[in-house]
Amino acid sequence: MGLFSWWSGKQPTEGEAKCPVDHTKLKPAADASKCPVDHTKLKGGVNPLNNMPELSANRAPGQKGALDTERTFSSIPKGSDASEGVWEYPSPQQMFNAIVRKGKHADDDEEAVTSMVDVHNFLNEGAWEEILRWEAKYTADSGQAPRLLQFTGRPNDPSPRALMLQAMGKVFPSKFGIEPPFDRHDWTVQRALPGGDRAKVRYVIDYYSGPAEPDGSPSFYLDVRPALDSVTSAHDRFSVWSAAVWEDAMGKGGRVD
Repeated sequence: MGLFSWWSGKQPTEGEAKCPVDHTKLKPAADASKCPVDHTKLKGGVNPLNNMPELSANRAPGQKGALDTERTFSSIPKGSDASEGVWEYPSPQQMFNAIVRKGKHADDDEEAVTSMVDVHNFLNEGAWEEILRWEAKYTADSGQAPRLLQFTGRPNDPSPRALMLQAMGKVFPSKFGIEPPFDRHDWTVQRALPGGDRAKVRYVIDYYSGPAEPDGSPSFYLDVRPALDSVTSAHDRFSVWSAAVWEDAMGKGGRVD
């Protein structure tokens, strides 16, 4: 998976293909056969909520110094119910182990990994803020905020929109000439509807590197939008796009998302 795919729910014992659902919180107490998670997909320690193997918090072989093992809570509601809490981000040690596991270990990764975790967390919080904007009207109608059910990183599977922008950049480089996104996520969000119904909505997130800040620090920007999986999502995207075009035409500085 991509750089920004290593955050999950609970931390299982190392090497254990543990269910990400806490069975003690299910009523009545559930066994594996009654669990909403397909346990056949847990082989090899892969968590179906993020399509990633569970990451060890143990020190990596050959690691020179100690890294923080404490994980940070996100602001992103996890699962379908408030009892599931929020998603947790990986600790610096887990992030480092993921880098080692992927065979991308560099000499300075130990010193840089804490900053990498900070960037990772910052970008995912920003992605959720964008999703909340898309979901605002549904939240107002239902009185319930959306929740993140699951996600997966797809860095080697460019979105149709990213491919279109790259193609347009070749024809109109001054307007659309940008580097391709360095990562992609698909997030499945639970949307509350009036009357107590719920819907699953897939969002596509492309992560881009922006120009360096005046002080030399990197910058990033996100392209977040609902996937064109339904008439509702298509309508939402067209409504946002047309409103931005109209505001831009009226000189109000609208943005096309």
